[in-house]
Amino acid sequence: MVSPFDPDLINPASLDVRLGPNIMIETPNSPSLQKRSIADYCEESPYLIDPSEWFLGETLELFNIPRSLAAKFVLKSSRAREGINHLYAGFADPRFHNSVLTLEIVNVRRFHPVPIWPGMLIGQLIFWRLSDEPERDYSVTGRYNDCLTVTASKDAGKS
Repeated sequence: MVSPFDPDLINPASLDVRLGPNIMIETPNSPSLQKRSIADYCEESPYLIDPSEWFLGETLELFNIPRSLAAKFVLKSSRAREGINHLYAGFADPRFHNSVLTLEIVNVRRFHPVPIWPGMLIGQLIFWRLSDEPERDYSVTGRYNDCLTVTASKDAGKS
């Protein structure tokens, strides 16, 4: 269900997830988000997110949620206390599969950048077991399955 799986990431009621090696950022010269690798950054030499800067990130983990479960991404409280905020769009429906989660993140600090790096603990998934499997799962209703990297909105530019 989670790959790579690390048993050290299991909490009493959730599973920690880590930031992956790719982000998408805004640039002044294009309305389209630009993909950027942060693979060469680390905790000792992090990529810095400026105050009020918003970006899309990805989880290091790839998910294959079965039809009997759903999951919700929530930010680690330590990240929130550092000035990172998540925009609450991280839900994994039953049969969200072969995909990383794309995370919508912003630095809410006013004066200082916040550091990020691949592998940092960014959030956790809380899982719910469904009482019944849905008639139509995300493999039918969703559009973000088989996303192996951070993915911009598939609705961008549509009215």
